[in-house]
Amino acid sequence: MAAAGPLGRLRRLCHRYQEYVRQHPAATAQLEGTVRGLSYLLPGRFSDSHELSELVYSASNLLVLLNDWILRKELQRTLPVSLPQRKLLTWLSVLECVEVFAEMGAAKVWGEMGRWTIILLIQLAKAILRLLLLLWYKAGIQTSPPIMPLDREQQQLQSEDKEGSSAGKEQTYVGRRSSRVVRSLESTPALQSRHWGSPQQREGKQNRRTEEMNQAPTPLGLQETIAESVYITRPLFHLLSLGIWGQRSWKPWLLSGILDITSLSLLSDMKDLNKRERLELRRRTILLLYYLLRSPFYDRYSEGRILFLLRLLADYVPGVGLVTRPMMNYLPAWQKIYFYNWG
Repeated sequence: MAAAGPLGRLRRLCHRYQEYVRQHPAATAQLEGTVRGLSYLLPGRFSDSHELSELVYSASNLLVLLNDWILRKELQRTLPVSLPQRKLLTWLSVLECVEVFAEMGAAKVWGEMGRWTIILLIQLAKAILRLLLLLWYKAGIQTSPPIMPLDREQQQLQSEDKEGSSAGKEQTYVGRRSSRVVRSLESTPALQSRHWGSPQQREGKQNRRTEEMNQAPTPLGLQETIAESVYITRPLFHLLSLGIWGQRSWKPWLLSGILDITSLSLLSDMKDLNKRERLELRRRTILLLYYLLRSPFYDRYSEGRILFLLRLLADYVPGVGLVTRPMMNYLPAWQKIYFYNWG
């Protein structure tokens, strides 16, 4: 009985939290933003502040994942994939949420050997999950994040519309002379949720956005499957080359860059991609700029120029120093985290 009491209270607490998330999606989004904002304020405040900051940031991402699951369950709007595939996507999302903190925590507790072991295990797990999604479930081009977050403002408006319709309120009024459609005063939403347009216009935009983000993946041919497999396994080849040639060698940097460019080149011939896939290929193309910030190129060429530019902006452009000086201080710490650079 003593054990059942705390367990029962925990269940009731979980149930109350789920009810709160369902009824207040916009407030839940503000909570997530507050937790994430706290993670930006912690670095540099005290010893171990970077690790604590990353823990809070990881917790905020996991909170988003949990709240989206609650809302999807309430709206009966699950991901348009099978249950095993949803589980793989969820595990992949969890790994991406905690990978940086896991690396920093392992380095703090077990040193460099433990850090690289955790990096290898996480990258291996991510590669296996992505290859299963690609080859077994034909999930197409892998996007990041694996599960797109819900639009909380949209969920808030939908819940308000549902409440209005259930209460028997007319959402619109049609003018007798102008035939113009105007929202009725009784169905006017909260100030932060208002928009300029009729409910029909808003509903049409929401439906188009939902359809675009939930479109089925584009089938991949042999060339595209090879290209996506190269992209998925690129981190493993990079880690292997680091183990062979060391971190100061140019060979891991060159090998990784060649694999990324090869994958993008093979995928660039695809037609009729959906919106998520086009955005993902654009994201991968932009991320090629990260090679300017990756060692050894950063150590030998980029570091001095980037720091000089940031210092110049901080000294001669009013107000910019509030952003550039913290960036200058944070760059060395950012450089040491593998998942920031290569994840």
